[in-house]
Amino acid sequence: MRNPPPWTLHAIPDQSGRVAVVTGANSGIGYVTARELARRGAHAVLACRDPERGRAALARLRNEVPHARLELRRVDLASLASIREFAAGWDHDRLDLLVNNAGVAMVPFGLTADGFESQFGINHLGTFALTGLLLPHLLAAPEPRVVTVSSEGQRFARFDLDNLNAERTYRTAFAYVQSKRANLHFAMELQRRADAAGLRLRSMAVAPGLTRTNVLTGGANGGRGRLYATATRLLLRAAFRPAPEGAKTSLYAATVPDLPGGSYIVPDGPLQLRGEPARRTRERAIGDTVTADRLWGMSERLTGVTYGLPAATAASLP
Repeated sequence: MRNPPPWTLHAIPDQSGRVAVVTGANSGIGYVTARELARRGAHAVLACRDPERGRAALARLRNEVPHARLELRRVDLASLASIREFAAGWDHDRLDLLVNNAGVAMVPFGLTADGFESQFGINHLGTFALTGLLLPHLLAAPEPRVVTVSSEGQRFARFDLDNLNAERTYRTAFAYVQSKRANLHFAMELQRRADAAGLRLRSMAVAPGLTRTNVLTGGANGGRGRLYATATRLLLRAAFRPAPEGAKTSLYAATVPDLPGGSYIVPDGPLQLRGEPARRTRERAIGDTVTADRLWGMSERLTGVTYGLPAATAASLP
């Protein structure tokens, strides 16, 4: 029996009529995700922190996809006030798709506007708050979907609920993979709670694999000096895949019609570093309902954003 052909961007079905928000859409995986959704007919909202870079991305995208339906809106996941402003300003009648793509990676210690360690605060708490505040608009859509970008690195996390916000120590790499594990826990718990509430919402998590973006060289990493920048760029060129390859898992999770909620989509190659999109079910964090529930409660307390969804009952757990 022949193996099925690799899934490609050409396999994305028609997206006409869908309204989609992609955070961090000004570059890298987010840019490709927004571009391909728009190319297939979606109304794509580029949710970006930096207005200047967002405008440049918007102009580039309009040049690449002249017929695209696009708009640019500002949101900074390092600021709960900015997230609330973005959600309060939502003026479409619904939101069909939210792609939680924006994040930071391997940055020096820093704090968000609200005093959270930056990797945990942006990658997880910002994502948690934005999704919760947009939930009423998602539930107004007939088949709402949330895609949260985790990382293959989450498999190596020593997930410590008492040190998620660098309460005791801060080590850059450990803080990063913890925040990405939190993304996976969040996506799975959102699905369990949506199921318990009888909602049609589908929540997915993805890992992009090793992907050539500016997440390791831009933002807070931009001040690490010339040696760091040169070495990192050489590494990215030598070992990492182009952004369209890394965006495949996000686009697969966002558009495959019969994909069940609670799916975790990863590259199918060794260590999930490269390969074609595939659903992974044998991941301990997927079924760790106790940790996910505790993280959910902590996230609501820290952000002040409550979803109003019931915790999953024992009968509804996988």
